[in-house]
Amino acid sequence: MKMRGKAWKFGDDVNTDEIIPARYLNTTDPEELAKHCMEDSEKPDFASKVRPGDLIVAGKNFGCGSSREHAPISIKAAGVSCVIAKSFARIFFRNAINIGLPILECPEAAEGIEEGDEVEVDLEKGEIRNLTKGEVYKARPFPDFMMGIIRAGGLMNYIAQTLKGEGR
Repeated sequence: MKMRGKAWKFGDDVNTDEIIPARYLNTTDPEELAKHCMEDSEKPDFASKVRPGDLIVAGKNFGCGSSREHAPISIKAAGVSCVIAKSFARIFFRNAINIGLPILECPEAAEGIEEGDEVEVDLEKGEIRNLTKGEVYKARPFPDFMMGIIRAGGLMNYIAQTLKGEGR
């Protein structure tokens, strides 16, 4: 599973309130959440400028704060194909996988990729290519069952497919 897009760079400790502000938690509609993605972050115009396939690259502890699933839902609904960070808050990591948002921990990529760089990710290989700089970084690939969840578009779809005998 490969993806390619422009990098949007964020710093350390981006919390769920910056990803999707609490004032928008009165809806679970992904399209509505996408309109406000990263609104309280260092890039308040992110939602209007991000394009389908683009990637978020961030520092350490991305997705810290509350355990709301709205945060990864808003990122995925905004069209972001993958999030690469030095590290993720554990509950954000779990929520992202559960909704089928690919996320990769790779400190080298998080350091080397700059805002606007063209990036290609191969999830099966755990390979991140900075096409702008001609650099390649290696992240740990997902285990098969997690790739199944991501391919299915989330845990609920994966379970449904597995019950029908279509899983993995």
